[in-house]
Amino acid sequence: MAEPPTTVWVDGDAEPAAAVAAAGSKIGRLAELHRCGVEVPRGFAVTVDAYRRHCAESGLDALIDEVIGGLGDQPDDDAVQAASARIRELVEATPMSDRLTAEITEAYEELCLQCTDVNVPTAVRSSATGEDAADASFAGIFDTYLGVSGTPRVLDAVRRCWGSLFTGRALAYRLRRGISHHAMPIAVGVIELIHARASGVAFSVHPVTGKADRVVIETSWGWGEAIVQGLVDPDHIEVGKSDGRVLRYNVAHKKVVSAFDFADGRVTEIEMPAKLADRKVLDDEQIAAVVDAVTAIERHYGYPVDVEWVISRHRRAGDPVCIVQTRPVTVTAEQPAPAAYDPVALAQKYVFSGKPIPGR
Repeated sequence: MAEPPTTVWVDGDAEPAAAVAAAGSKIGRLAELHRCGVEVPRGFAVTVDAYRRHCAESGLDALIDEVIGGLGDQPDDDAVQAASARIRELVEATPMSDRLTAEITEAYEELCLQCTDVNVPTAVRSSATGEDAADASFAGIFDTYLGVSGTPRVLDAVRRCWGSLFTGRALAYRLRRGISHHAMPIAVGVIELIHARASGVAFSVHPVTGKADRVVIETSWGWGEAIVQGLVDPDHIEVGKSDGRVLRYNVAHKKVVSAFDFADGRVTEIEMPAKLADRKVLDDEQIAAVVDAVTAIERHYGYPVDVEWVISRHRRAGDPVCIVQTRPVTVTAEQPAPAAYDPVALAQKYVFSGKPIPGR
C-alpha cells in the first residue's frame, strides 16, 4: 500500500474533505475555494501525514511525550512555558529525513516554476486540523512566516510551523481541554506571496453587532500582517449587502505597514510613509470587488465568514481580489456559529460541482 503523499497542491484534484484532512483547515479551505472559481494564491501543503511520519521516524514523538508527561495533572504557567520552549527547540533542531527534504524541495522548485520566479517569496502558514472549530478555536495561536524565499529558509520555516503546535498558548489550551497533540496533527502551507498593494480582512456580517445586512472591511497598505497582529489602525468600511452602497468609510491614521525587506528576505513592519498614512486605501471599484468575493464565499458555505484578502500590485480594474484565508465568524450577536462546526463535515456537505460559485 502506497504511503500518503508528502505534499498536496492548492490547485490539485482532491475532494474538499480530503483536502482538509490532508492539508489542515486553513490550506484545505483554499483548495476548496479554488475548485469553485475563487481567486487564491498558488501553493502546496506539507501534509499532516508528512508531519506524523517525521515525528515517528525521527524519534520526536517519544521526546515530546516525555516532556508533556513530566508536567503532571495541574502544571503552573511557568512549567507550561518551559515545556513549550523545550519542545519547540527539539522540533526545530531535528533534521528532516533526506527523502522528506527532497520532496519538499521538489515541490518548492515546482512552485517557483509555476510563478516563473527564482526563489519565489512565500507565506509559510501553519494549518492545523480543527484549527477553527467553534468549540476549540486555536485561531491565531500557530505561526505564519511571510516572505520566506529559497529552499533552506522554506525548510526551516516548515519546522518552525511544526513547532508552533506547541506554543505556550496552544499547549496550555490542549491541557485544559484534555486534547492530545496526537489528535491534532499539523500541516504547513507553502503559498505564493502575492505582491500586495493593499490587503485586509472582511466580515460578511458585522463582527460586533452581528448585523447581517452589511459587509465590514478593514484595510491598510501592504500585507495584512500588521492588521491581523493589531499593529496598525486600519481604514474601516461598511457596505450594504443589498445595494453595494458604502455606508461608512473611516480613514485611519496608519502608523506602520507590513512591507517586504529584500535584504532580510521576509515581510516586516516599518514606519508608514507619511504620504500614505492618512490616505484612503480602497476606491469604490476595489471595495466592490472585496464585497463580491466575501458574499460569494458566504453564499457557498451558508454561514457568516471572516476572509483575509489581498489586492495585488498587478491587479487591474475588474479583476477579482485574491483570497488568502477564510474561516467562519464564530460568534456574532445575531447569528451564533454552528455549535458543532466541523470543517471536514462541512466540506463533505458542500461538495463542489466544479462550477463557479453562483453570483460570481
